[in-house]
Amino acid sequence: MSTITTTTSREWRLIRRPGDAPSEADVELIEATLDAPGAGEVLVRNQVMSVEPYMWGRMAGTAEYVEPYPVGAAMAGRAVGVVEQSGEPSLPVGATVLHDAGWREAAVLPARDVRAVPAGDRPPSTWLGALGIPGFTAYVGLLDIARCRPGDTVFVSAAAGAVGSTVAQLAKASGCTVIGSAGSAEKVRFLTEDLGLDAAFDYHDGPVRTALAGALERAGESAIDVYFDNVGGEQLESAIRRMRDYGRITLCGAISTYGGRVPGPGNLLLAIWRRLRLEGFIATDHAARQPEFERVMSGWLASGRIRNVETVRTGGIATAFNAFLGLLDGSDVGKTVVALDR
Repeated sequence: MSTITTTTSREWRLIRRPGDAPSEADVELIEATLDAPGAGEVLVRNQVMSVEPYMWGRMAGTAEYVEPYPVGAAMAGRAVGVVEQSGEPSLPVGATVLHDAGWREAAVLPARDVRAVPAGDRPPSTWLGALGIPGFTAYVGLLDIARCRPGDTVFVSAAAGAVGSTVAQLAKASGCTVIGSAGSAEKVRFLTEDLGLDAAFDYHDGPVRTALAGALERAGESAIDVYFDNVGGEQLESAIRRMRDYGRITLCGAISTYGGRVPGPGNLLLAIWRRLRLEGFIATDHAARQPEFERVMSGWLASGRIRNVETVRTGGIATAFNAFLGLLDGSDVGKTVVALDR
């Protein structure tokens, strides 16, 4: 057991529910004094934390599948850190751990709420990206929910995002023709030139259905077998229009509808006529697949078959909320993480 001392930590707290969209007026950065860890507890100094779109719903109290953030309390999210003080022999000082106490520099946590992960062979942020929830969501959503097969034509919306960039790579590695949408010309170039997608388009460039039709033509395809939906709204409606009979649609996210900004698709009758399967899912419901996923994804990362695509925001905890707002604005590529140690 290590020598135990008290410490301080800065943390972001929610002070009011957001209105139409989150703003800096909804949160405050405060300094907290942490009690020394007791038996079965550890003090973790965070190295890197995740910011994710679903946190908007937790702030607003509108997300139905996860608890809202309590007003007046520190927010939470995935983070990787190093054990700095320990009251748990199985988690010695220096151990690298994954946990849900992000949005702060340090936290005292029960040992049951942290998980030791290998350190040294890859950046800690990989456990928040390709080896974390985004990668697992991509793996389950594409292979289990969409039942993607070699030769399929796959359309991925928000393909330059945390989940989308992994889905697109998995589909290419599986022998599929892959089309992606993104929010800028720079991201479109990234998808085609860096990730090797067969075609991509900027959804700001006119009607999405026209842009999608053009991308299909450039890829040498006429219709879609699998649509991995991270956006909802117009992109989902456009995909339904171009699906093949018996096509499969994975409903993973609907960021275009956040804050009630965009209605859902108006052509669901086509889903009946074309005998489509639309299925939503939550990755954590598939926890039994986690060990296989981590083994397989670790091999793909080591071989270069899959890249951990990320945007790292530096500047420590003080920059975390602005990083979150930047994520919602669509300015980042891949997984957005905040480095707390630089």
